[in-house]
Amino acid sequence: MKQILISIFLLAVLNLSAFAQKDSSAKKLPLKIRHAEPLYMDLIRDLGARKGEKEWNVGYGIEGHKDYTINHSFVEYEFSPLNRLGLEVEIPFAFYRGVQSSENIEIPRNRIEGLKLAAQYTFFVSEKHQMSMAGGYMHEFRTHSFYSIDHGRGMLKGNSVTPFFIVARKFGKHINTMLYTGPEWEFVPEESKRSLYYQVNASMHYVLASGNFVGVEVNDEFSAATHQMVFRPQMKLILNPNLALGLVTGIPTNFRTDGMSFMARIIFEPRSKK
Repeated sequence: MKQILISIFLLAVLNLSAFAQKDSSAKKLPLKIRHAEPLYMDLIRDLGARKGEKEWNVGYGIEGHKDYTINHSFVEYEFSPLNRLGLEVEIPFAFYRGVQSSENIEIPRNRIEGLKLAAQYTFFVSEKHQMSMAGGYMHEFRTHSFYSIDHGRGMLKGNSVTPFFIVARKFGKHINTMLYTGPEWEFVPEESKRSLYYQVNASMHYVLASGNFVGVEVNDEFSAATHQMVFRPQMKLILNPNLALGLVTGIPTNFRTDGMSFMARIIFEPRSKK
């Protein structure tokens, strides 16, 4: 009888152990490869994002043009309600200042540039190749300037829609590369205006074990009538496990109409609740 009881006890322990291993395996986090995220054309969320991740971004930048300068600022909130799915809400602002006193120069008016809503899903993650791929969609509700709204034009000016594709790959422990590309359709109903742009954004970063990195981002945008390319050397400094600072300089290829630019981005990732 004693041997039977011992046998039953051992079987129970083995079954509980097997169940615990199965349960532990079920709770195992999905594979995620840490890719360096560009600081100017940033992603909706990290590639391979995990459920519960979230991030706040606040930024400021200044951009030179031939007849005026633009002071940009923005607030972003990113979060992942499901594994590998990222969502984002962004509100950008633009304030313009003329560089000459001539009254003949038309300067854009200050505005909230719009409301951006975006989603991104990582559909491929390969540990063997250290590669991730994602697709996404961004919709921007563009607004009139504060002046136009004050003079009865209403708030909504138009819309832009942007489907995009991302592929990223790491080479060794330090070299990170990424390609972000897709078309952008812009609609302004009151002007019967429809524009199509295409963007190719490539980046390469050297990432240290601490998470700090230096690199360059190349933003190339073109349409049937225009072409603009800007090189953006950049660096990211990890201030603490939840806080980082990104610094970006913009160098255009066409100095006749565009000037140098600078942007700073504060990145805050709240600790996830366990």
